[in-house]
Amino acid sequence: MAMSRDEIYEKVKQVLVDALGVDDDEVTGDAIIKDDLGAESIDFLDIIFRLEKAFNIRIAKGEMFDETIASNPTYAKDGKLTQAGIDELRKKMPNSNLSALEKDPEVSNMSKLFTVDAIVNYVEQKLSQPQPAA
Repeated sequence: MAMSRDEIYEKVKQVLVDALGVDDDEVTGDAIIKDDLGAESIDFLDIIFRLEKAFNIRIAKGEMFDETIASNPTYAKDGKLTQAGIDELRKKMPNSNLSALEKDPEVSNMSKLFTVDAIVNYVEQKLSQPQPAA
């Protein structure tokens, strides 16, 4: 049976509380994983591992958080994302709202894409796809 968005949100929230040691009330839909919840690079691996376990899904490297875009000269130049970079993010992260990044394409603003809602959207989309047999 498919999970409701609220059920997915609650599970994602619990994963983030456990992985980051934050309080329940800090994990809101628009909370930015890095800026608001204090996640470090290593935490993202833990979050992905916990999401895989919690939802019984497989998340390929770079599928949810693609950090290679910032270091690719086609996608980023002089600390700013190029239009090609924004297009690539839109393709790779269809669950994130890119409007703020389009207005201010600083590479450092990429972390603002990783919100609790973006993770919930990602998991919701992932659960709607047939999963390969383990």
